Amino acid sequence: MRLPAKFAACILASSALAACATTDGADRSRTSSSAAAEIGTPYASTYRPYPGRPTALVGATVFDGTGGRIDNGTVLFREGKVVAVGDSSLSTEGYDRIDANGKFVTPGVIDIHSHLGNYPTPSVDAHSDGNEATSPTTPEVWAEHSVWPQDPGFSRALANGGVTSLQILPGSANLTGGRTVTLKNVAARTVQGMKFPGAPYGMKMACGENPKRVYGSRGRIPSTRMGNFAVNRQMWLDAKAYDGEKRDLGKETLKGVLDGDILVHNHCYRADEMALVMDMAEEMGYKVTAFHHAVEAYKIGDLLRENDVCSAIWADWYGFKMEAYDGILENAALLNQAGACVVIHSDDANGIQRLNQEAGKAQAAGRRMGMEISDGDVIGWITLNAAKAMGIADQTGSLETGKMADVVLWNGDPLSVYSRPEKVWIDGALMFDALDRKRRPVSDFELGQPGEGDVK
Repeated sequence: MRLPAKFAACILASSALAACATTDGADRSRTSSSAAAEIGTPYASTYRPYPGRPTALVGATVFDGTGGRIDNGTVLFREGKVVAVGDSSLSTEGYDRIDANGKFVTPGVIDIHSHLGNYPTPSVDAHSDGNEATSPTTPEVWAEHSVWPQDPGFSRALANGGVTSLQILPGSANLTGGRTVTLKNVAARTVQGMKFPGAPYGMKMACGENPKRVYGSRGRIPSTRMGNFAVNRQMWLDAKAYDGEKRDLGKETLKGVLDGDILVHNHCYRADEMALVMDMAEEMGYKVTAFHHAVEAYKIGDLLRENDVCSAIWADWYGFKMEAYDGILENAALLNQAGACVVIHSDDANGIQRLNQEAGKAQAAGRRMGMEISDGDVIGWITLNAAKAMGIADQTGSLETGKMADVVLWNGDPLSVYSRPEKVWIDGALMFDALDRKRRPVSDFELGQPGEGDVK
């Protein structure tokens, strides 16, 4: 859909959605001076949901994200919230009815590990803003200050993958890469207009090959895994001694971690290193929320369960470097069998468009090993479990009364490679409709470009 540049951020416009304004006429992307002045939140969210209609999805197979499945189900939402989820006996009076017979409904897909906006398309050096690779520890930087809202990857993730929320992380060149940011996958002119309201910050950390390769090649610490741990431990000791008399942006972030306000997302592949990181966390008084990539997590499922640490993993990426060599296809299934938290993530602009398929592949690998995991539980790997690890499960990740109406209607079984999102709602607003060309998002950057909108 072509729109004048003035209205490019209104790519999902309808008669009820005029000039990207909220109902009170406020610009949804404008940074509020009062919010900016709020202590501790200098870059506050200005996100406002797009207008929606009271909607009833009727006759679908519903996976609620918590493991539940309802055949011939009904999902009701209005004013941006889920009202009820149940069987065909639910009244739909006062709702726009959508016949979903033969189709499937899930919560919006959530990607816990993305670099969209920080490494956007087109992939050129001028857009490479994900790694502040000038020091092995850079807790002072914030990923949101590199996010380019017009990255076409956002709309691809929405239309092809049903992704409604995602966490953007710094890269893994550094032991401590900086703060992460959680976004709603909507069109906005500013990153503040995309920021998920109330989502806690995360802090990206990394262990293993990447930091020691980057800094060892420069002849400085760390050049070994023992160097990695020495630098990190000293960083935490310095942070614990910080008295706050003189502002230090990096130590403010680290103090937020120690106080439990900022969640640690740790890039780590090997089981032995994950165990060491958990020991260091206990020593220093912080908690690892999730290990990302974690190809050897299956070896320590019991330790991860006991420490309440999620594993954000791929279905089948392995072997592309030495620390990824011992990955296996059954990683997710074995973690699930151990009672540990499983999240399927992308770390890739293409993979984020197919997280449903990745979850299905991980399920199939477990089945071949004799482990039957229900479809409902597997849907949780790309919805509720991700939300839990990002600290937003009280607001989204499942179809439960009062939660955000982040909903995907699939044209078939969402765990099948043959299925695609037919419609996607974010906070109850219809943001993508495969059957309506006026609701296929195109960013201002794409207007007039080859492949505009990636329409399939």
